[in-house]
Amino acid sequence: MKLMYPLLFALTLSACGGSSDSSTTDPVEPVDPNPPVEEKELQADICYIMSTSLGDITLAIDTTNTPITGENFKTYVEEEFYNGTIFHRVIHNFVSQGGGFTSGLVAKPTNDPIELESNVGLSNVRGTIAMARTNVANSATSQFYINALDNTQLDYSSSTSPGYAVFGQVVQGMEVVDQINITDTNSSDVPTTDIVINTVTETTCPQV
Repeated sequence: MKLMYPLLFALTLSACGGSSDSSTTDPVEPVDPNPPVEEKELQADICYIMSTSLGDITLAIDTTNTPITGENFKTYVEEEFYNGTIFHRVIHNFVSQGGGFTSGLVAKPTNDPIELESNVGLSNVRGTIAMARTNVANSATSQFYINALDNTQLDYSSSTSPGYAVFGQVVQGMEVVDQINITDTNSSDVPTTDIVINTVTETTCPQV
């Protein structure tokens, strides 16, 4: 949005003479029509065990605050899409990304992209799972990442910096996530040994 700088003129006249005084104001900052909403507690509406070659990870998925994203993940699970995919991008002390490629970095065909649900009050803190996307906001399909540390810089901050949509969290198996995140990688952040997602299956949500 282009900033408008108002010009303010002040002129004082008197019978005994004339004097002038001028003043300026600070530029008016544009108001974001979609400011960040207040932080919310993530809901464990449905849970899945992600069985990997390094161990099991239990994920709690929030379909209350992120109905589109949560249902999207559920659909891919029900289609057994993730079975046999790999964690293809691991950045140490940042994120571990998977859900789009099989061994040899063979891309799997996906469903249509979904609407971005990043401004719902959920934050990219350690152990949360969020949707990976391109620089186009509504471009996420199947790929996700798990935050190895607090990465709040990935949160929604404004309409022009929409961030990434958190839709769940690790409730068991964070030690497996940590093991994935310290695996050896090449210069492109691809693990030198495949970390395979064997299956993703629905389970009863544990008490946390």
